[in-house]
Amino acid sequence: MSEQLDLNGVFINSIIGEGAAFSGDISMSGLFRIDGDFRGNIEKADKVLIGRNGRAECSIYAGTVVVGGVVKGDIYSTEKVVVLSTGMVLGNVTTPRLLVEDGVVLNGRCKIISFQEEQKNRESDSSDSVYPQDTTDQSIDRYNPLYKSG
Repeated sequence: MSEQLDLNGVFINSIIGEGAAFSGDISMSGLFRIDGDFRGNIEKADKVLIGRNGRAECSIYAGTVVVGGVVKGDIYSTEKVVVLSTGMVLGNVTTPRLLVEDGVVLNGRCKIISFQEEQKNRESDSSDSVYPQDTTDQSIDRYNPLYKSG
């Protein structure tokens, strides 16, 4: 992985292994690692790690987010977001610190902001939903090298 990933004091207490798929919302403390497929929302995680073979179609609200696989959805971080050279982010990133390695695919807006400012913005937002609405019909399956459409 990268030197940017510091796991001191945090243990992996939830994992979606390679070949596994999970749909739903999760709220947790500790490190959440995704090496398989995840669809839903992640809230209140200390750290989220999407491994090289991981694919996540979700909104992520966490302290630190490290992307080595594919994320389709928005990332909101209170500490930092690290996108490794094997990573792909298809969505917006809001964080105080953004680290991006060479070779990354990033398709979305990046907003560098203090977490306190972002909380104020979310509280003053008049929309009913906390989560951004996905307006595309594209699935993350097309980024799976084993997926064949049709």
